[in-house]
Amino acid sequence: MAMAADAAVARPEGGQTRTIAEARRALASALRANGIDSADLDARILVGHVLGLEHAALAAEGMWRLAAEEEKAIAAVTRRRLAREPVARIVGCKEFWSLPLRIDATTLVPRPETETVVEAALAAIDGTGERSRRLRIADLGTGSGALLVALLSELPNAFGVGTDCSIGALRIAHENALKFAPRRAAFVGCDMTSALHGAFDLIVSNPPYIASGAIGALAPEVRDFDPHAALDGGPDGLEFYRLMALSTPALLARAGALVVELGIGQSETVAELFAMAGLAVALPQTDLNDVPRALVVRRRA
Repeated sequence: MAMAADAAVARPEGGQTRTIAEARRALASALRANGIDSADLDARILVGHVLGLEHAALAAEGMWRLAAEEEKAIAAVTRRRLAREPVARIVGCKEFWSLPLRIDATTLVPRPETETVVEAALAAIDGTGERSRRLRIADLGTGSGALLVALLSELPNAFGVGTDCSIGALRIAHENALKFAPRRAAFVGCDMTSALHGAFDLIVSNPPYIASGAIGALAPEVRDFDPHAALDGGPDGLEFYRLMALSTPALLARAGALVVELGIGQSETVAELFAMAGLAVALPQTDLNDVPRALVVRRRA
C-alpha cells in the first residue's frame, strides 16, 4: 500500500513537480491497481479537494504544476483512500438529496439507496394533504441528519426533531440543519423514541439493521469506518425494528406515517413485526437496484 501511494506521487525525471493532470492520472492508476472500482471519480474528487478546484477548473488548469506542499497533501489523501477510507470521509462531505451534507467519524456516510426513504415519506405526505401545511416530523437515529434535512427541504412549514444516542452525530446533524433548514429542527440525545412525546405526522428512520455477526463481512469502507453502533442491529438485525414497533404507534398522529429503511431480505419480517403491533403496512418501495428498501406503516383506521 505504501509503495502504491509513493508511486502515485513520484515526481517526473528532472525533479519537477507534476502537473495537476499527471497527479490525477497517477492517483487513479494507484487506486485501480488496488481494486477500487471508482478510481477515476475518486481521483478527481480527491485532487480537486486538495487543490480547492471544482471539476471544470480541475480540467481547465490540468497543465499547471503542483507545489511541493500540494504533492504532499495528495500523497496524504492517497494513503487514506488506499487504506479504504471512503472519499466522503476524507473530504468531510457527502451529497444526499442534492444537499452537500457534512459528515465525520461519528456519522454514517449517507447512501443513495436511503433516498428511497425520502421518496416514500414524501409520497405518504402527498397522500394526505398539501406539502405546504404545518407538519411535525421525527427522525429516529438521525446520524448526520440526512433524512430530516432532506424532508425539511421539501416541506417548507414542517418542523423536525432528530434523535440519536451519539452526541457527536447530533452536533453534525444540527450543523446541517442550520445550513439547509434554519430554525426548523431540534435534536435530542436519546435511544430512538425515549425522549419523544406528542403526535407526529411523519416518523422516519434508517436504523442499525446489520446482524451483529455479519458486520465483519462488510466492505472495509463500511466495516472499518462507519460507527459500529450505527450498523449493529443485534443478533438478527431486527432489534431496532422491534423497538419502533412497540414505541411508535403512540407517537403517530391520526393520519401519520412511519417510514423505515430496510436491509436486504428484511422486508417480510419487518412488515410482520409492525403488523403484529397493530399497524397497517403497505408494500415496500424498491430502490434503484429493485431491492425492497422503504416500508411505510400507519395507524389503523
